[in-house]
Amino acid sequence: MKKLLSVLLVTLLVAGLMTSALAGAADGKKIALVGKSAGNAFFEIAAASFKEAGEGEGATIDVVYPEAATADAQIKVLDNLISQQPDAICISANDFNALQAKLEEAMDAGIKVSSFDSAPNPASRQVFVNQAGTVAVGQALIDAVYDMAGGEGQWAILSATSQATNQNAWIDAMKKLAEDEKYAKLELVEVAYGDDEPQKSTDQTQALLDNYPDLKVICAPTTVGIMAAAKLVQDKPDCKVKITGLGLPSEMLEYTGADDAHSCPYFYLWDMQLLGKLSAYATIALINGDITGAEGETFSVEGLGEFSVTAADDGGTEIVQGLPLQFNADNIEEMAKLY
Repeated sequence: MKKLLSVLLVTLLVAGLMTSALAGAADGKKIALVGKSAGNAFFEIAAASFKEAGEGEGATIDVVYPEAATADAQIKVLDNLISQQPDAICISANDFNALQAKLEEAMDAGIKVSSFDSAPNPASRQVFVNQAGTVAVGQALIDAVYDMAGGEGQWAILSATSQATNQNAWIDAMKKLAEDEKYAKLELVEVAYGDDEPQKSTDQTQALLDNYPDLKVICAPTTVGIMAAAKLVQDKPDCKVKITGLGLPSEMLEYTGADDAHSCPYFYLWDMQLLGKLSAYATIALINGDITGAEGETFSVEGLGEFSVTAADDGGTEIVQGLPLQFNADNIEEMAKLY
């Protein structure tokens, strides 16, 4: 774990020292960054880094949030953006398929379309910047469930929205991996949806506790859900359910520990600042024609190295940032200072 911590700290240091990675390559360009919803700390950290990196190369970055975490709300945002004719749109999608017509309209109008965090379908984008490989995330999460459940018993998933493409991809990976004989004694009882709203996520957690008295683990692959679940469970001294998933160290600090006083032994995430920067540079590379999003293409970022466009599990292409990182009692306090 110390090795993982060192790698992350070095990465953050390099990213923080990096100045003009592409030397004004985006002078005068306009990029719209579209989030899934306002108030999501994960996205806001990545968006701030995206904006900093893009503006450092001379671009104007407009960060736009839909009124709700739905595809319909994002379609309204996209409709407005297309009329403004930015050079590129980078989106974290609320739905895998529902945005296709509008994003195809953008591309037909000459607007480059990239995505990060949560991908629209391959026909709706030119490239996806993936924070970590889908199978790698699924493997980390199912192994955490196995560990915390002692290898057997009931577990549940608390997701964001039922249409969130990143959530669904990770959940599908977990289900597929769980077919292995190793996990045969684990029973997935329900996938609940908190819609990335704190109160609804809390209510869904309570419902899981009420409906499944033998529940051992709740896995929430969403920063909003994991914090809501961890808080609710920790506020119930007699509750033995453990929480894991994907979370922000700063939000999970008081809930993370190896003893019974803490509801979350450990959880995972990645460097959101690096995700934002890499997404900005990939989008600029699309604008400038350095890449088109075709498999096998590469581009370089000073201080970060060379990145390859590879085949994605959904049939499109992606640029993978790296592996998920574990946060636990040994590193949570230090990591919480960073994000």
